Amino acid sequence: MPESRVRRKKNFTPPSTAPEPVKYGSSAWWAPVMIGFFVLGLLWIVVYYIAGADLPVMKTLGWWNVIVGFGLIGVGFGMSTRWR
Repeated sequence: MPESRVRRKKNFTPPSTAPEPVKYGSSAWWAPVMIGFFVLGLLWIVVYYIAGADLPVMKTLGWWNVIVGFGLIGVGFGMSTRWR
């Protein structure tokens, strides 16, 4: 009479702890802040041209207001290069 097969147990291997998946993309606050810099820079320049002579802070800055506005827009563009 034939003998039955011997069942062999597999060696115990502890369950591996998988590393956390890498989060791809920007944080949830990145896009709103980026758009905020764009809008703030645009509003700064528009307010300067419309009422710059009447506002004390803008009056003392003079043409530097244009640099401030474009600087804020530039920060927005800088943030857009890192946005995913």
